[in-house]
Amino acid sequence: MNDNDELKEWDFIGRRGGDVVTLVSGSVIAAVPEAQRAAEEARRELRFDFLDDRAVLTMLHRRHLDEEDMFKAGFAHGVPLALVGFGAVLYWAAVAQYWETAAPRNAYLAVAITVVATQFFFFVRSAKSHWGDPVRQNLRARAAAYRKIAHIARRGGADIPAHYPHYGPYPFAATFHPEVDDREQSESKKADDHGDR
Repeated sequence: MNDNDELKEWDFIGRRGGDVVTLVSGSVIAAVPEAQRAAEEARRELRFDFLDDRAVLTMLHRRHLDEEDMFKAGFAHGVPLALVGFGAVLYWAAVAQYWETAAPRNAYLAVAITVVATQFFFFVRSAKSHWGDPVRQNLRARAAAYRKIAHIARRGGADIPAHYPHYGPYPFAATFHPEVDDREQSESKKADDHGDR
């Protein structure tokens, strides 16, 4: 079952496994002039209306699913890589290095390196497909911008919870790709099943 199925109309998950957070209305953010200017500037740069409650809520739901996907992929490939790598090193340290002839040691090293390299390849491929996907990067770029706008509004006196919306700045995977913007927007519209406030 999707986490979003159990949420109230204007709620979202702040982080993977985190608390449920209620969306702060765009009118609250827009009431702070500096935040409104930041939202308008980000809208031009990232082609997204950061004061549109429906669009922002959809973006935050998608960002939560993106984080879940990254965690699952990292767990699925990172844990086997760590276990296989640790096991190979441990077996070498405890057993293989003491074998009397070099041939079995070299054969073990060749097999161990091949297995670890294969696991590492799948880990890197999975990481690149999630971190490097331009549609996902657009999503993260918008989430990062929304976080900055919300923080500006909070510093300007708006009633916004600390750390809202509870996502980080994504410094390594939040490059905006305007050439894939239409694809992301169409996916957002398909995912959006909430009405206006």
